Amino acid sequence: MSRPRSLLPVLCAAAALLGALVPAPSSTQTPPPGAAPGGSRSATLEAVRGRRLLLCGVSGESPGFSLPDSQGEMRGLDADTCRAVAAAALGDAKLVRFVPLSPQARFTALQSGEVDLLVRNTSWTLTREASLGLNMAWINFHDGTAFVVRGDAGVSSAKGLDGATVCLLQGTTTELDVAGYFRANNLNFTPVLFGGVSEAANAFLAGRCDAWANDASYLGAFRATQPDKGLAILPERISSEPVGAMVRKGDERWFDLVRWTGSALLAAEEAGVTGANAEEKRRGATDPAVQRLLGTQGELGAALGVDNAWAFNAITQVGNYAEIWERNLAPLGIDRGQNRLASQGGLMFAPPLR
Repeated sequence: MSRPRSLLPVLCAAAALLGALVPAPSSTQTPPPGAAPGGSRSATLEAVRGRRLLLCGVSGESPGFSLPDSQGEMRGLDADTCRAVAAAALGDAKLVRFVPLSPQARFTALQSGEVDLLVRNTSWTLTREASLGLNMAWINFHDGTAFVVRGDAGVSSAKGLDGATVCLLQGTTTELDVAGYFRANNLNFTPVLFGGVSEAANAFLAGRCDAWANDASYLGAFRATQPDKGLAILPERISSEPVGAMVRKGDERWFDLVRWTGSALLAAEEAGVTGANAEEKRRGATDPAVQRLLGTQGELGAALGVDNAWAFNAITQVGNYAEIWERNLAPLGIDRGQNRLASQGGLMFAPPLR
């Protein structure tokens, strides 16, 4: 009886044939649009690229943050945050459509995909992340709730507002902040709720409320636009409000791009890189951190699924964080305060771009 033939030579031959039919992965293959190393993709970035336009939700009523100028151009810190993300994602800061949103509509607009990004004086809170399916990608401003009163009100402290009527924006954290402050200090007040900033501002100026509670930054900008009204901002800041750019959960690559674009604006300020000198720095920088920031060393852009000039584009077209501040908030007399760099005693810093 003959012994069975070994199957090993047959199996080896089959394996060799299979290997010849399956192409080896190429280390130089270009990732598809919206993809980053590892194969993950960003549905939001793909949509933005597909329409060649970033849809950015803003207030549209907030001086210094998002308000159209006399030519109809949206101006402000929030508007420029949108432009920086457009420059990073598309290479062109002009490719933004600003979508004005009310406090009540802003989260639904982001959740539903009506906008790709929400930069609307929106505070970072646990419930907004845990319950609404949203993530704060970058804090572009540290703020706090304050009160403004008319100069003839005879009130010098928020504790003097017992029994006052207070204008409030419905659907904001300010409602909770004010209710908690009055309760904690055994004070009474009557809330008067409004759906938009302009409504609340006009009602306050018309005397329908004794005080108006809002972000201190907004009230400072508002007072600057009403120099003849004798308005006074009370000294208390009754909350801490980190506000900035929010995205939908579930698209980590888009979250990464928005977060690191904001960080790049701060890193540029820290390194002394401006819109005016970025090109020169790009050609002659010897500091590896600056080279990475400006895309001449490393593959940070590829890691985010965009061009390596992503941060360079944002800086040259929009400016670093200090330039954005000086253009939009300094003219309104708003002090940087907490929004200074950490090296200058503030809360703003860039994690390492490496």
